Amino acid sequence: MGVSLTLFLVLVSLPAILAQEISFAKIVVDGTTAIAETDENYICATIDWWPNETCRYGYCTWQNSSVITMDLSNPLLVKTIQAFKRLRIRIGGSPQDQVIYNVGNPKYPCHPFRTMGNGWLFGLTNGCLYMDRWDEVNQFFSKTGALMTFGLNALYGKHNQSTLWLGDWDPSNTEALMKYTISKGYQVDSWEFGNELSGSGIGARVEADQYAKDVINLKKVMNELYQKSNFKPTLVAPGGFFDSNWFTKFLQNSGSGLVNIVTYHIYNLGPANDHDLVTKILDPSYLSSTIVGTFRNIEQIVQEYGPWASIWVGESGGAFGGGAPSVSDRFVNSFWYLDQLGMAAKYNTKVYCRQTLVGGNYALLNRTTYEPNPDYYSALLWHRLMGKGVLEVDTDASPHLRIYAHCSKGRAGVTLLLLNLSEQSEFLITVHNRVNIDLQEKEESIMLKSSSKFGSKRKNSKAKKKASNKSSCREEYHLTPKDGNIQSQTSDLNGNPLNITNGEIPTLDPVLNDENTPIYIAPLSIVYIVIPNFEAPACA
Repeated sequence: MGVSLTLFLVLVSLPAILAQEISFAKIVVDGTTAIAETDENYICATIDWWPNETCRYGYCTWQNSSVITMDLSNPLLVKTIQAFKRLRIRIGGSPQDQVIYNVGNPKYPCHPFRTMGNGWLFGLTNGCLYMDRWDEVNQFFSKTGALMTFGLNALYGKHNQSTLWLGDWDPSNTEALMKYTISKGYQVDSWEFGNELSGSGIGARVEADQYAKDVINLKKVMNELYQKSNFKPTLVAPGGFFDSNWFTKFLQNSGSGLVNIVTYHIYNLGPANDHDLVTKILDPSYLSSTIVGTFRNIEQIVQEYGPWASIWVGESGGAFGGGAPSVSDRFVNSFWYLDQLGMAAKYNTKVYCRQTLVGGNYALLNRTTYEPNPDYYSALLWHRLMGKGVLEVDTDASPHLRIYAHCSKGRAGVTLLLLNLSEQSEFLITVHNRVNIDLQEKEESIMLKSSSKFGSKRKNSKAKKKASNKSSCREEYHLTPKDGNIQSQTSDLNGNPLNITNGEIPTLDPVLNDENTPIYIAPLSIVYIVIPNFEAPACA
């Protein structure tokens, strides 16, 4: 801890010299009532079906990274998942509605995906899930402790007129897969029905009333097959892009209590070949304006037409088309990713699934080495530090400082997430408890003390760090890009590079500071702050 603290003090002193401006701000956290709540396992990652030959925007980044081709025996892959204890993994993606399960008597030939070009859905033939691979996948999930959400083929038995798919879904192949799964004792935590078939669809679409009819059929199959089982998986749908009319009609037609979880997808950064992605990610106005309306609208629709159901973001990768090279897998992407996690949680999103665990340019892990990209560590810290309860925050800080607060995970107090999107401004932050502030004088009380007084406190806090009583300390986790390059593929934590050493994931240790001193936030940095002595009745 001593060495880490020394390095950190060096780290925080340099920006003070180099930055163009220091901003002082106050944060007021309301711990009296939670404004929303996430699932215990809010962080989720996806594994897709794309075959090795898949290329997007000139990049071929899916080799050995699908549920069929991934090396499930790789020790580092196993360790990266085990680090979460119970990471939710969604198996699904664009080609899932072309997957035949090689069990029972499927009505279509079962063979690996083949690239066919135009005229075929996503340019592919049907693919095949062989039961020996299904066994390997389930053994992998058992070994890692991961929770499985499996995306089913919702087009089986249908025919199409252009992008519109018609007719009733044939449940026979899914029924055979479920029977096999139950017979082997495998626990699929949830079954998801189809991928991106809602609204206008992506490649294929199904009308809402027909989709509701098919979901009712799936629920009937699940109820019959799991009738004698002590384990009851949940039903997840529709797993597509949000369309207000389509989602409303679907929930109305499927009926009360049928769907357990309503899922939708987000790619609010636009196409992967957009050269302005970094600018978008660092623009607080863009981050909010492109998605807040969707978060709000889907929450309202589910509350009105499906109040029995939870809401998940079932897939989100920022930039669609496989993610952007040198952006989606770099430090800068964590600003977008963590901001998404923070915003979605405020609108009662229970689970947020990141596209992908492995594969494409937006993966949490390198697809050849399985070494973590920066977003992996950002997500792991969230998983370990941010609890279920979401708290309201007021601040007078610049919009470039994005702030989120949750109950701390597994212990008393609160945890803050601060994202400094500014290249020039460093912040000195004081944190206050709404419980101790007269609401009538809030505007006056939020005014900052003089900069000289803050400077004195900052100096004194450094001198006293080692002598501080641990019980009155806060934990700080400062993430910065290696060498100050936001497009670096390496994150530094409190000044120390996060690298795999001898096949082991680095420990994510905090530095300790007196909880009564201001918090320093460097330009273009990400900071988690754990305040264990913060009085928050909502977190009791």
